[in-house]
Amino acid sequence: MDVFTKAERSRVMRAVKSADTTPEMVVRRLVHGLGYRYRLHAKDLPGKPDLVLPRLGKVIFVHGCFWHRHRCDAGQSTPASRVDYWQAKFDRNVARDKSHLRKLRRAGWSVLVVWECQTKASRRAVLERRLGRFLKD
Repeated sequence: MDVFTKAERSRVMRAVKSADTTPEMVVRRLVHGLGYRYRLHAKDLPGKPDLVLPRLGKVIFVHGCFWHRHRCDAGQSTPASRVDYWQAKFDRNVARDKSHLRKLRRAGWSVLVVWECQTKASRRAVLERRLGRFLKD
C-alpha cells in the first residue's frame, strides 16, 4: 500500500524535475570548474544528453538512481502500490537508456553516465577525477 493518498502522490510526482536537477547542477559545476564548456540537453541527439561537448565528441548523462534503476539502494526501491505498472515503467526506462547509449556510441560519441548517488558531497572528489579522466581521454 502506498504511504501517500492519491492526491499527495500526484503532487509528489508533479514535482519531479527532468532538467536542472541538483545532481545535474553538481556535474555541470564540476565540468565547468575543470575548464570545459558544453551544450545542455541536445534535442538532436538520442536521449537528449544532459551535457554535450561537441568538439570532444563526448556526452554526459546524469541519471537519477530511482528512475533509471541503479544498483544502489535508491535504485532498488519500488513503490508498494501498482507494482506491475512501476516495474513495466522501470523496464522501459532501462531499455530506452540502453538504446540511446548504443545509438550514440555507434554515431561516434563517447558516453559517460553519472548516477545521482555519485554526486553526493562525500563522493565529489572521486566524481571530479572521473569526469577529468573522461574529458581528457
